[in-house]
Amino acid sequence: MIPLRDDAPAHLFPLVTLILIVFNIAIFSVFNLALYDDPKALEAFYDSYSVVAADVMNEQDYLPILTSMFLHAGIMHLAGNMLFLWIYGDNIEYAFGHVGFLALYLVSGLAAEMAQIASAPASQIPGVGASGAIAGVMGSYLLLFPGANIRMFWPAFWWFGTFTLSARTVLILWFIVQAISAYASFGLEVGGVAFAAHAGGFAAGFVLSLPLLLLKGRPESWDRYQDDLYSVEVEAVDLAALRRARQGRIKKSGDGYRN
Repeated sequence: MIPLRDDAPAHLFPLVTLILIVFNIAIFSVFNLALYDDPKALEAFYDSYSVVAADVMNEQDYLPILTSMFLHAGIMHLAGNMLFLWIYGDNIEYAFGHVGFLALYLVSGLAAEMAQIASAPASQIPGVGASGAIAGVMGSYLLLFPGANIRMFWPAFWWFGTFTLSARTVLILWFIVQAISAYASFGLEVGGVAFAAHAGGFAAGFVLSLPLLLLKGRPESWDRYQDDLYSVEVEAVDLAALRRARQGRIKKSGDGYRN
């Protein structure tokens, strides 16, 4: 399932979200284009700035814990992460403000990297990607906007189409899958998806958002939005009832349908 959009309002221009998206795309584009004709140089670039658990545990290099959050292994890896950041980021930036959102993003990303390192401390496999930080944004979204609706796309070969699920359903299911997968791969030196980073980042974002929820509650505009949805729904039901009643009277009169 691929999320397409949400319906939660964010009454704040998502400046930091857009900057992060542009920065990630720029880093990927510039270095992959500049070093396209030199695969060894490109590999050396990724080796220098991707995080390797064994190097961190041996206290050889800590900077890649940060720099790896802005690198991506391919165009689909980048596109997927930026889609998730765009869908969930604007609302969390609205709730936290620009600076608070950036802090949540970075701390969640660091927590995600540490969770991945803890899951396989002897691993020599380089790790890259913003998904741990974005998972933190998703964990925050679950706490602050659980009643939002997420429009999903199902691209299966036997059927494809869109449908709507609550953010609560989408994000809890996503976290369960990541947590189970992280447990299954614990201690194993395997490449592919960094499930422990996803689960760790999500948990960090959720926990970091608890003080905001306790101090301020959910964003007021979300409560007003829910009230507006209820009013629109009631109005739509009333109009439908009136239309049915009107059609019933017209049919009974035998005069045909009129506008």
